[in-house]
Amino acid sequence: MDPQVSTFLALFFAAIGIGGFASLLGVGGGIFMVPLLLLGGFVPITQEAAGTSIAAVVFTSLSSSIAYGKRRLIDVRIGLLLMPTTILGAWCGACLSTVIEPRWLAVAFGLLLIYPIAMMIQGKPPKEIGLSFHGKTRGARLVLITTLLGFAAGVASGLFGIGGGTVMVPALAVFLGLDIVAAVATSLFVMAPSALIATYQHWAQGHLHPELALPLILGIVIGAQIGPRIGARIPKRRLRQLFGVVLLYAAINMIIKGLR
Repeated sequence: MDPQVSTFLALFFAAIGIGGFASLLGVGGGIFMVPLLLLGGFVPITQEAAGTSIAAVVFTSLSSSIAYGKRRLIDVRIGLLLMPTTILGAWCGACLSTVIEPRWLAVAFGLLLIYPIAMMIQGKPPKEIGLSFHGKTRGARLVLITTLLGFAAGVASGLFGIGGGTVMVPALAVFLGLDIVAAVATSLFVMAPSALIATYQHWAQGHLHPELALPLILGIVIGAQIGPRIGARIPKRRLRQLFGVVLLYAAINMIIKGLR
């Protein structure tokens, strides 16, 4: 079989699985796509894995945002407050990827995975968190928190090629008092334009592989539709724990790869 065809099919079917798992676990596909691309040998350095992954995140964010928007679950006011600094952060993160050594970026990404891994091994998706301030934050405090939160989530998105939901969703619940569904919906709404900016910057820096991003996009969109259909038949707690172990293996390997 032609190597290009085999690569396309391998990423396409892997992305179907990632999309299905992501929709079941409530996490962004980027935390799975980056290890897949790097450890699978599809790209040589973490920057290229991040740049290719974030292109797929654009489409998953858009698709999910449309679905949540139809159900009126997005907090548009907070989303619009977050968006400017999130976009700026995503651009800065993508630019920073050019000045950080690939091996240290791989180590940093592996360490970033510790939080979602810990949550999944407990049987929880990373979007779940048990703490929240009472009531919603308002006024100057709201502006300050959204400014800092948006920038931090944007930098993580642009630097590591993820949606940024592992940063933004818990923070929206803890610091702004949003219920978890609204936090997820608002995070996806904000991340769509920021991921687009990060994608452009990574492409300009030569870190984006369109031929690898295409099968990821197609597979994740399909997988995200399949996941909810089979979700009712699978014990979600055990599934999260199993995938947490798989992700732990990927994180350890990325850290080892970076330290060599």
